[in-house]
Amino acid sequence: MLPENSLLTALNAKTKGLGTETIVFAHGYGTDQSIWDKITPFFAENYRVVLFDWSFSGAVKDKSLYDPMKYSSFEAFADDLITLLAQMELKAVTFVGHSMSGMIGCLASIKRPHLFKRLILIGASPRYINTDDYEGGFTNSDIEQLLMNIKSNYENWVSAFSLLVVDPNDGLSVNKFEECLNRMGVEVAVSLAKTVFCSDYRDILDKVETPCIIIQTSNDIVVPNNVALYMEKNIAGRVTSKVLDAYGHFPQLTAHHKLVEMLTSALGL
Repeated sequence: MLPENSLLTALNAKTKGLGTETIVFAHGYGTDQSIWDKITPFFAENYRVVLFDWSFSGAVKDKSLYDPMKYSSFEAFADDLITLLAQMELKAVTFVGHSMSGMIGCLASIKRPHLFKRLILIGASPRYINTDDYEGGFTNSDIEQLLMNIKSNYENWVSAFSLLVVDPNDGLSVNKFEECLNRMGVEVAVSLAKTVFCSDYRDILDKVETPCIIIQTSNDIVVPNNVALYMEKNIAGRVTSKVLDAYGHFPQLTAHHKLVEMLTSALGL
């Protein structure tokens, strides 16, 4: 059990800017808060910008924070987010969640709606595995093979996966993601991949009443475009869906100017 307020320190929570409204950026699988380095300077003039690292991140010093059993579902992450916002005495924030953080933000907004003014979901998915009436992008055997590849040769998997999900024409960004994955390590990578890729949160979408903006790149191997359409159709609250003309799962790295333009438009700046 962490002492009072120490979650802020443990998760490297940082605040920039002096705005009256707060925008919280949350990273996804394998990365850390530095994934937003190209984005946050554009918002610090108008917003109080909050960044942090999830417990699985390689940037977190206390490796015991990530308990595979505790974090075998997104609920524990949602509870951490709620605790973090409460300890910072924040409410009515704009939450920008990339990838798995999108669904974590949705869960937290259902539990504590007053904490969230809007959710901006970048490359988010409620389920990654196909069913008879739903296309998530992967088969069961795809995910089994993914887990096997992570376990059998992590270094090779990191290189191959990075080239699939990050625009391969942007070598610096590919290297950035590789470095983050390597810092996270194979044991965390395996258990968290099970949590993420075997998750199914389709049944919570009709409980999400916080206004949502869904941002999807035009070519994302992790999250097909029809997933964004599915979310737009099933989320209960007001939803706006936008397609960003970019390749890959990491527009904050490889198409940051386009993403900033889309975010500033969504925020009315």
